[in-house]
Amino acid sequence: MSTVVQPAAGRSPVRWWRRPWVGPLALVAVLFVVYSLPPYLTLDPALSRVQVPAGGEVHYPLLLGHVLFGSVAILSCCFQVWPAFRARYPRAHRVIGRAYVFAGVLPASVLAVSVAVFAPFGMVAVASNVLLGVVWFGCTVAGWRAARQRRFGDHRRWMIRSFVLTISTVTNRVWGPVWAVVLAPQLPTTFGGDEAYFSATVAGLTTWSGWVLPLLACQWWLDRRRKPAAVR
Repeated sequence: MSTVVQPAAGRSPVRWWRRPWVGPLALVAVLFVVYSLPPYLTLDPALSRVQVPAGGEVHYPLLLGHVLFGSVAILSCCFQVWPAFRARYPRAHRVIGRAYVFAGVLPASVLAVSVAVFAPFGMVAVASNVLLGVVWFGCTVAGWRAARQRRFGDHRRWMIRSFVLTISTVTNRVWGPVWAVVLAPQLPTTFGGDEAYFSATVAGLTTWSGWVLPLLACQWWLDRRRKPAAVR
């Protein structure tokens, strides 16, 4: 996930304190996995943190696989976006990168699409999660192909997009309470007191906000960084 493998001549690798977000990011990723993963290690659908639909014999195994592979993606991506780690340990960067792609994102994104189809959160949320899985898969494959072709600039940009989509699993948990608080006053009026309709609306807005807004912000940041080079 780096434009270059080695730092440019005459320039020192970026020190960790120049990227103060690395530590908090890793901490959030670890805490999220520590909180989310253990119930699924019991293989008991009753302990699932995501609602399992009635007759979920198919849904739960798909969800279990998605959570396991997704955990690999979340933990490994922290190393991949750490500039000092990439510069100092290029071989480890490549090894972890393969784990991120083949033991993380690719199986997790395919299973995300399958899980979304069975999820009981309404068609708006289903459409969002299916599209997220497809875009997540596509960005990651594009980044991997760019690295194989030694187009490291393109590799970095695609993998930054992939990283943002990976972390959107975490940011989703922030948007849920936000939309619930914002829409709660409308429950007796707009939603006619229908809590199922209210919950489906919150779920739909949460899923779309959780990945579309970060991806748009990411694209703006990438475009902004390319403009000075284009001017020169």
